[in-house]
Amino acid sequence: MTDTNQARDRFCTAYENRYTWDGNFPGYTTELELRQGEEVYTAKIRVESDLSVDVTEIEDEKVKESVYNHMRDVITHRKRSSFEQAHGKNTFSLGEEDSTGAVEILVKGDAMGSNYKIRGTEICQVSRVMGPIAFVINTNDSLDTGEGYISTGYNAIFRDSKTNDLKGKREFKETYEKFGNYYLPTHQEIEAIDKDGEKIITEFTFSKIELLEPATVA
Repeated sequence: MTDTNQARDRFCTAYENRYTWDGNFPGYTTELELRQGEEVYTAKIRVESDLSVDVTEIEDEKVKESVYNHMRDVITHRKRSSFEQAHGKNTFSLGEEDSTGAVEILVKGDAMGSNYKIRGTEICQVSRVMGPIAFVINTNDSLDTGEGYISTGYNAIFRDSKTNDLKGKREFKETYEKFGNYYLPTHQEIEAIDKDGEKIITEFTFSKIELLEPATVA
């Protein structure tokens, strides 16, 4: 029982140490330059206070959908939810400690078969199985905002969940700056490597970032 309580407490501390936007987040607008190989696209993005996203001024529908999905992923990591909402039904136990001092947190009750590693008060690894694909995300660098950490350097490794064959790998580098009371992404680089070693680099550069005015209550 002590082991279970310790695992839960340590994971809860790391989970609640993630940087998220609070309930007063007003939303923001930004212009995007997207580069992938020789291709360059521009778009305007509006994130509302309810975290809905609107992508405009981009004609290619597939690229537009890709940008929209990317922004949804960005927002998912900044959306605030309590530990009880996210993990209240799960049970936890401590696993092995690796050479870097990261400790395994083994989870029971998670629908996606998630397990984690924590180092200090940060989650440094997430592993999940989603149908035929198993993936591991390793965080290498992070930004301490003073209100929680943001992962700024990490990789994701994808494998066949049955055979363990490598399906692909992605390396992420991200930069955040503070606007008003909130940290927002200004640059993101994704290096995707497929199973044959082919590389594609995608860059998201955000400019003219402005917070929206909070709605006034009459």
